[in-house]
Amino acid sequence: MTATRPLWRGRALAVLGILLCAFSLRSAVASLSPLLDHVAAEFTLPTAVVGLIGTAPPVCFAIFGLCTPLFERRFGIERVTVIALIVIATGLVLRGLSFDAISLLVTSVLIFAGVGMGNILVPPLVKKYFPDRIGMMLTLYTTAMSVSTFLPPLVAVPLADAAGWRMSLGLWGVFAVAGAVPWIIMLVSGRTNAVIVAPDSVPAPPAIPDRIDPAELSTGPIVVAPPSSRVFARLLRLPLAWSIAVVFGTSSTMAYVSFAWLPAIVTDVAGVSAAVAGLLLSLFAIMSLPASLLVPILVVRFQATRSVFVVGIISGFVGLAGLLFWSNTVTVWLWVAIFGLVGVLFPLALVLISIRARTPESAVALSSFVQSAGYIFAAVFPLLVGVLHENTGNWTVSLLVIAAVLVVATPFGLIAGRRRTVEDEWERRYGRW
Repeated sequence: MTATRPLWRGRALAVLGILLCAFSLRSAVASLSPLLDHVAAEFTLPTAVVGLIGTAPPVCFAIFGLCTPLFERRFGIERVTVIALIVIATGLVLRGLSFDAISLLVTSVLIFAGVGMGNILVPPLVKKYFPDRIGMMLTLYTTAMSVSTFLPPLVAVPLADAAGWRMSLGLWGVFAVAGAVPWIIMLVSGRTNAVIVAPDSVPAPPAIPDRIDPAELSTGPIVVAPPSSRVFARLLRLPLAWSIAVVFGTSSTMAYVSFAWLPAIVTDVAGVSAAVAGLLLSLFAIMSLPASLLVPILVVRFQATRSVFVVGIISGFVGLAGLLFWSNTVTVWLWVAIFGLVGVLFPLALVLISIRARTPESAVALSSFVQSAGYIFAAVFPLLVGVLHENTGNWTVSLLVIAAVLVVATPFGLIAGRRRTVEDEWERRYGRW
């Protein structure tokens, strides 16, 4: 039996830092929409501002995802993680103090800027500190993100009713502050030089294991080198990098379209009440929880990348078809649950970022490229779906457009399933990395 380093031994702070950071990335985004009615009761919220707040996350994630490698090269991955969490916490507190629609929009953009940086940093942190437990840590990481997706909508309104909407919004900043503490302790104590897998000791694909024998690790600590612009530029020429970006962009498209429009869709096509529509949205989010638990293990340990991708695509098609043609107040629960399984694409994309790069510095560049390109792709569709609905008077064309995204993504997902790293692909095409 292969010996492995215990998860917590010497890495307890990194575990806590990664999980609390992951929780903050989603709770910061999901905590506002349930409270818009409470906010609107205090000051005017124009529809245009609400629309901009809904469009802002993928746009900010793309912009700050591109900037993050530059910050990481200058300050180091742990310092930038602390900066991102402090920005999130500050934005959450200030959003709770908003006095008009513009201040609500500006503070939301500040939050999304921090989240955009955190999105890029967590997968490389996993690769740096847990090269022998990538599958387990990505499972914990994506599970924390799933919990923080459906938990804020469930508790936001009761908290607002008990303590006011300002407290309900600002409270989530506590988790961002708590997430920064472990990294600050590690920086102060000089414990950030994690032992990682040396580039020449990484097993050649397809054998990318979840657990690596300590004998295969380097004998001393290796400081993670910052990603260079050369690495990022090379990714632009690699089909593998673009394929992972499309998988991520498809996942983001399904998520942001659903959070923006699923309640309205099920209300119109199935005739459910607004309260039930909210529960159906929570059901959609909850369906990603089992995916977060299983996908990293299935991909890292059993090499099931393409199988997981096909399950996500087929579930998306079936769910959309059911919503479009066979929905009523009973069957809509089944179709939303099935459609929610498209959420397997999100943890799949995160795992691919970690295992499709040999080193943490390459993973930072790949993470930035994939998430920035993916969020740019996803930013188009929430607005497009709304425009199509407004101009056609129904959801048929909008749902067909969402289905077309799944069609376009299919060949890219199959390419992303190839068991090789971006370095391998570059060397096969152009020579030495």
